[in-house]
Amino acid sequence: MHLIAAAIAPVVIIALYIYYRDKYDKEPFAMLAKALIFGMLTVIPVLIMEYFLMEFLPIFDFSTRLSAFYNAFVVAAFSEELWKFIALFYLIWKSKEFDERIDGIVYAVFVSLGFAAVENIMYVMEGGANVAAMRAILAVPAHALFGVTMGYYYSLSKFATDKPTHKRYYAYAIIYPIIFHGVYDFILMADEPMGMLVFIPFIIYLWKSGFKKIKALQ
Repeated sequence: MHLIAAAIAPVVIIALYIYYRDKYDKEPFAMLAKALIFGMLTVIPVLIMEYFLMEFLPIFDFSTRLSAFYNAFVVAAFSEELWKFIALFYLIWKSKEFDERIDGIVYAVFVSLGFAAVENIMYVMEGGANVAAMRAILAVPAHALFGVTMGYYYSLSKFATDKPTHKRYYAYAIIYPIIFHGVYDFILMADEPMGMLVFIPFIIYLWKSGFKKIKALQ
């Protein structure tokens, strides 16, 4: 039971922080709960899609680096961010609650945290307390930051005043999270010394960029 609590704790902390940052027109608890549930449910199609991509498509003798790239950007990043994006669209695109720019970030992060909660429980139950501590510092916040990026561009698209701008930001809302997620996973999967040298600066960039995006839409 304590492992499940350890897996969920970082999700709760980040969710409370994002809720606090939505200062002017708080989102209904029912919608936030729905966002978390939608995120949790995305685990099912993600697992199916990842299994398909791993087992049926790459019938090649990949080098270690190429295999890491494929698994990071295609299997993990593309599958996970695509289904988060789909969940976000069905949840809020036409919702009357999506009436502030910051709302895109709030709901995207909650969807991402729903996914991260289930994923974290799976990893922590298998790996134990050390995995819980490491993922609390890195993996769960990373999912939230990918959500910030998605929600930022999603809101810019929603409130754009012309069609070209709307389309551009709508594309960015899925492209940039995939890129950031892919880079994050690739560095870890490739497990090369030079890659690890840029990992911490990359994480710092994600944090600084995330806070900047939140502040911009606040």
